[in-house]
Amino acid sequence: MLPEAFVQRIRLQEYLDAEELIRGLGEPSHAAVRINRSKWHGIPGNSDRVPWCGEGFYLETRPSFTLDPLFHAGCYYPQEASGMFMEQVFRQCTGDMKYIKALDLCGAPGGKSTHLSSLIRNKGFLVANEVIRTRASVLAENLTKWGVANAIVTQNDPSAFRRLPGFFDIMLVDAPCSGEGMFRDRVAVDEWSEENALLCCERQKRILSDAWPSLKENGILIYSTCTFNPGENEENLKWLLSGGEAETVRLDISAYADITEIDRQGIYGYGFYPGKVRGEGLFIGVVRKTAKTKDAGVRKPGGTFGSPRREEIKAALELSEFSEDRFIMHHDEITSSPCSINDHSLLSAILKVVKPGTSICTIRKKKYIPSHELALSVFLRKSVFNTLNLEYPEAIKYLRRDNINVKDLPRGWQIASYKGMNLGFLNNIGSRMNNYYPVDWRIRMSVQNGAEQKTLEWK
Repeated sequence: MLPEAFVQRIRLQEYLDAEELIRGLGEPSHAAVRINRSKWHGIPGNSDRVPWCGEGFYLETRPSFTLDPLFHAGCYYPQEASGMFMEQVFRQCTGDMKYIKALDLCGAPGGKSTHLSSLIRNKGFLVANEVIRTRASVLAENLTKWGVANAIVTQNDPSAFRRLPGFFDIMLVDAPCSGEGMFRDRVAVDEWSEENALLCCERQKRILSDAWPSLKENGILIYSTCTFNPGENEENLKWLLSGGEAETVRLDISAYADITEIDRQGIYGYGFYPGKVRGEGLFIGVVRKTAKTKDAGVRKPGGTFGSPRREEIKAALELSEFSEDRFIMHHDEITSSPCSINDHSLLSAILKVVKPGTSICTIRKKKYIPSHELALSVFLRKSVFNTLNLEYPEAIKYLRRDNINVKDLPRGWQIASYKGMNLGFLNNIGSRMNNYYPVDWRIRMSVQNGAEQKTLEWK
């Protein structure tokens, strides 16, 4: 049963078919994944392409992602298909940008952040932010698995970004909302109320006003929610544009007949409605900042990081293919920053940084211990390490952080691999093989016989 107040309201929204939407919310959701082409070139079996995402696929059934080593290797990300439309927004709005500084303000758990990371590639970098500590850790984990190595993860309230005026070219605000687009989930229905929707609207305005100064002139704001409520969607865009500092951006959706264009007195938004699209409910709107903004400037390196010494740079170059002009010392770790040292200095001076880049190795008693982040990075120098190719049962044992017993291996560091995809490091010390998979990431789900048959099939 849907809330009566919700049903009454959507019947008054002229741009949607209320009965079609109600029927759509009563149908099962569609599982989908987005492939990481920097690592993996497979196509899911029994799948259909998501029309607005080049690497997005609808799945016929929902497999077990937790028990799939390829998911933990960062080969793909399970993501709701409507949210993948951000790819079209990005491509239409950033075509002539030569270098992109992007912010995903509400990034956890990482679907849109990993997508942005792939879209940006080596044309810039991403700051992926999440205010809640536990969710910021999940965000960092998923970006580490993705391995593209162009992201910094921060844990800050949106108000902290006021201190970075004019810094970002692109800002994504996937705002916390009343969750009507997720009404296939009983929990979302039970948590909904008109009062909560009003609170969400006010919170969204605060988030937008706090982060807005950090967007540069002509910068692009992508605003999205998973609700159908006009007060949280087009009304918030109208409120933002009323200050005279921005203009609406109209997208070309001519290739996607199932997406609904919303025209609110010349302010455009785009609605994804179950029953019309194969995905959850979503609203997305785009504005371009027209106001002049003071540049954030640069700061000299310092603060929470330092510069590695010559022998440390040499060690990092032997283990990775990163550029040495991005190397920093973060505590006892040699890390590759995804941005210039000046930008890194500015960000680390203002923000609480959870993941400053890609950790290459840790220095302990004059030894260089390779980092798990390096094992999952596309910039790992693979020739340095022996690769141990694991079958499915052993790969699951590795991901559970169980002991791996393999004979006749050389001593030293080994890469645990599954179907050619890196999972992490092992260290053969002679008497035993030490498993270096991160403790906090280990699989806790019980593994039944036949678990491999429940994971994604590929063609």
